[in-house]
Amino acid sequence: MMPGAPALADEDADADPIAGLVGFTAVLRSAGLPITTDRVTAFLSALDELDVTSRLQTYWAGRLTLCSDPDDLPRYDMAFDAWFSPPRGGQTRIVDERPPPPPKIASLTVNPDDGGDAGDDDGEQIKATASGNEVLRHRDLGDMSPAEREHLRMLLATLRPEPPTRASRRLRPGRHGEPDPGRTLRTALRNHGELRELRRRSRSRRPRKVVLLIDVSGSMEPYADSLLRFAHVVVRRSPASVEVFTLGTRLTRVTRELRLRDAEHALHAAGKAIPDWSGGTRLGEVLRAFVDRWGQRGAARRAVVVVFSDGWERGDTTMLGEQMARLGRLAHRLVWVNPHAGKDGYAPVQGGIVAALPHLDELLAGHSLDTLERLLRVVQHA
Repeated sequence: MMPGAPALADEDADADPIAGLVGFTAVLRSAGLPITTDRVTAFLSALDELDVTSRLQTYWAGRLTLCSDPDDLPRYDMAFDAWFSPPRGGQTRIVDERPPPPPKIASLTVNPDDGGDAGDDDGEQIKATASGNEVLRHRDLGDMSPAEREHLRMLLATLRPEPPTRASRRLRPGRHGEPDPGRTLRTALRNHGELRELRRRSRSRRPRKVVLLIDVSGSMEPYADSLLRFAHVVVRRSPASVEVFTLGTRLTRVTRELRLRDAEHALHAAGKAIPDWSGGTRLGEVLRAFVDRWGQRGAARRAVVVVFSDGWERGDTTMLGEQMARLGRLAHRLVWVNPHAGKDGYAPVQGGIVAALPHLDELLAGHSLDTLERLLRVVQHA
């Protein structure tokens, strides 16, 4: 037994603990965890190598073998405490050597006695409450508390964006498509000249380029950190086909910084590279610099270009409209994400939005995790 780890129960040492451990996995399954037979077997095999009377070792054996998602941890903790620490008359002493669960994550509650047939279930019934993840997905990114932002970072890390694809010039064998004379004749030669089947070929697909232009001016400050974290997830998923720039009083390329594996290191490096954080906005001039230096040279050609901005323009909106028109001619699809577009009573009356709207393929909201997930679907199917 590990030092400081209390025994699980005072049951007879000769009693077989397998039934109790299997019952614990059944409680987890009823609480919503995807407990399979393979995971139960792995849990029992791990305990066979450990001290089954140690609460700490049993906890970590189950956590590492029975949990597959961060959302499973709070439910696992509650079920573990309810199953292995039943009340014994007085106060129950629980030694908690586990890290605290993240805030606002779905929890478990013990079902109170509702006066029903108590003889049907000897133990306490565990049920899942409404998940805090669903509530957080619709919260405004600019109104979150520090605890909610920390939880949002973990949810962003679980996103798996799929890049859009385009047809390549390279041909590959396929069941459908145009006939492949070369492979058909080679197959016939192997059959002594007998033509038995018609081989076909189709165009392969390759990732389409994605360009993210993120406004980091003062009016976008409440959303800029979350949007850069979102961009880090997209870049890490497809580092070779995604480019990220920040817009303010000048244009800054932060693709290299966001390719770092760790999100905190990537955001710190990007913050040091951005000289105009929370400054003014000159969208027209900055977009002209992007199109001249990067867009026409290939970054935006046949790409999905996404502009994250609230549309407040301190400069000439006519220039902004002209640059959006140029960008629309270069890009395969042009999307504008406005954090205020999803709020009640919103109307596209800002000068920048009015100038850009005729050249857009999509105008989306970007104020919550739910709207960012919708953006990922729009980009994937572009």
